[in-house]
This record gives sequence, structure tokens and C-alpha cells, in this order.
Amino acid sequence: MRRVTLFVNGTSKNGKVVAVYGTLSDLLTVASNKLGIRACNLYNGKGGLIDDITLIRDDDVLYVSEGDAFIDPQSDGKMSDDISGSHTDWLTLNIGGRLFTTTRSTLVSKEPDSMLAHMFREKDVWGNKQDERGAYLIDRSPEYFEPILNYLRHGQIIVNEGINLLGVLEEARFFGIEQMAEQLEVAIKNSHPPEDHSPLSRKEFVRFLLATPTKSELRCQGLNFSGADLSRLDLRYINFKMANLSRCNLTYANLCCSNLERADLSGANLDGANLQGVKMLCSNAEGASLKGCNFEDPSGLKANLEGANLKGVDMEGSQMTGINLRVATLKNAKLKNCKNDPSGLKANLEGKTAHRSHCLALEIK
Repeated sequence: MRRVTLFVNGTSKNGKVVAVYGTLSDLLTVASNKLGIRACNLYNGKGGLIDDITLIRDDDVLYVSEGDAFIDPQSDGKMSDDISGSHTDWLTLNIGGRLFTTTRSTLVSKEPDSMLAHMFREKDVWGNKQDERGAYLIDRSPEYFEPILNYLRHGQIIVNEGINLLGVLEEARFFGIEQMAEQLEVAIKNSHPPEDHSPLSRKEFVRFLLATPTKSELRCQGLNFSGADLSRLDLRYINFKMANLSRCNLTYANLCCSNLERADLSGANLDGANLQGVKMLCSNAEGASLKGCNFEDPSGLKANLEGANLKGVDMEGSQMTGINLRVATLKNAKLKNCKNDPSGLKANLEGKTAHRSHCLALEIK
């Protein structure tokens, strides 16, 4: 009985010793099972094709191929050295416990100034740590690193659903992938919905009112109600400080003790509104209509319009007993038939001497 040693074509390692019997086809079947390949051809050490089993001698060394031409096993080591010295050799990265396989050129070519390029441009310049399988250890998040590696491969940012773009952005900054970071910043900015500055409607505001207990203070500070119809609503004690109420319809609304400090009421219509104890310090009511408003509170709580801009305001027929208009601007204001307490007129209009000459049809009874 003859025996031979079989190697995969082009290699001289992991050979198998087998017995030779039967036909050449039987030997190829044995070679396929032993070497785990689909054996088609047998070559001797000089590259000669064996097409007859009788040509095989005892203790011959044979090379089995899957149909490809003979490869001299002596060139195997040289080829490995050449490949490992090139920029296209394969690397495995262990990113947070997950393995990524890529080429050195992928890590180096796209972003030559990045940290990854400096780490892998030349072998072991940074003394990169490797695990027991030879994979380079990098303590970062694998789910955020995957889009970065794909970007280095084909230049496109592709992030799977469920991956936070902010996390990918931080990884891109960490590894110094500047162009990717810039594109991610734009994508994140565009992903945020535009801020809604549209004014609240009457329907929306009534819904808020109905959901708020009557004894609770409703905070509407700084909100935009521009042009809204809030007429005849109960708005007592609501905080409208610095709110935009320009051109609002507030006719016959109950604004008793509400806070309108620094609010914009320009062009608003407050005809017949209840303004007992209202706070309108430094508010802007230029061009507003306050005909027939009631500022008088029987309990003695005074309305405060100190420092308010009341240019061109129409307050005809309003009840103004006890109102505080100190340093308010009343240029071109209409105060005809307004009612006030004569004994308190001098105090309530303190600082108005210069402006009274500009009031139109001033007739306070």
C-alpha cells in the first residue's frame, strides 16, 4: 500500500497523509474530505499534473487544487510578507467588544489627518494594544463607530434607525473625522422642527382656561396672542407679563387684577373691559382703544399704569378713579368724559404737566 502527503495548492502547511487505492477519482474524493475543498487536480512538487494514479509513488508530496493552476508553495511566505507591508492589508478592530474588519487604506485614505489615519498609517507607531486574536483594541461605542467606518469606505453618511446622530457626531469629533462632523451638524440642525412662533388662537386659549382650576394662577408670561379674539372672557388674575397682545380683541373681557406689565397691547381693542386693579406698568398700549373701561375698584385696589406708553390711546368715558398714571406717556391720548376723583387728580397724574398739553379733548370730571 502506498501513502502520500497532500497539501492545498500553494501551501506547505496543514498537510494530510492518506493511503492510495482504487482510481484517481477515489484519491480526489479522499483529498476533498481531508482538506475540506473540492479537489479537482493533483500536482507534484514541480508543478506536473498527475492524470494517472500509477504515476504516484510511495511517500510522494502532492498538491491539490480546485481547478486553478499550480502555485509554488515556496512563494507562500514571500507573498505574505509583500501583502502585510502594503497599505491594503486587512485589519481587525475590537471596538467596545465588537469586531470590525477593514483595510489599512480605508482608515488612512479618506481622512488623512484623522486620529485613525495616524494610528494605522504605519505599523505599531502608536503601540496599539491587541487582544488575543490580534484585533486592535479601541474603547469606544461600536454602534456609533459603524457609521464612521462606512463613511470612510464610501464617503456617505448612513445611520440606521434608532442610532442617535449626536452620538455619531461625538465619535466623529473624537476620531477627528472633520468633514463627517460638519455634515452631521447640518443633518442634526435640519432634523429639528422649526420653532413655532404662531400666535395662540381663542380655541386653544379657552382649552387652557377650562383645564385650569379657578383658584390657580394661569401663567401666560411671554406668550404670543397677537390678533387673537379674547373678547368677553374671564381673564382675572392671569399673568400676561411681557405677552404679545397686539391687535387683540379684548372687548368686555374681565381683566381684574391681571398682570399686563411690559405687555404689548398696541392696537388692541379693550372697549368696555373690566380693568380693576390691573397692573400695566411700562406696558405698550400705543393706539389701543379703552373706551368705557372700568379702572375703579370699590375695595380700594388701584389700577397701576405707571410708565405705560399710552400714545394715541382712546380712553373716552372710562372710569379712572384712583388710577396711577405716574410718568406714563399720554401724547395725543383721548380722555374725554373720563371720570376721576378731583381730590386725587394731582397725585394720580404726577409728572403729566408736560404731557397734558398734548392730550386731545381732555375733560376729566
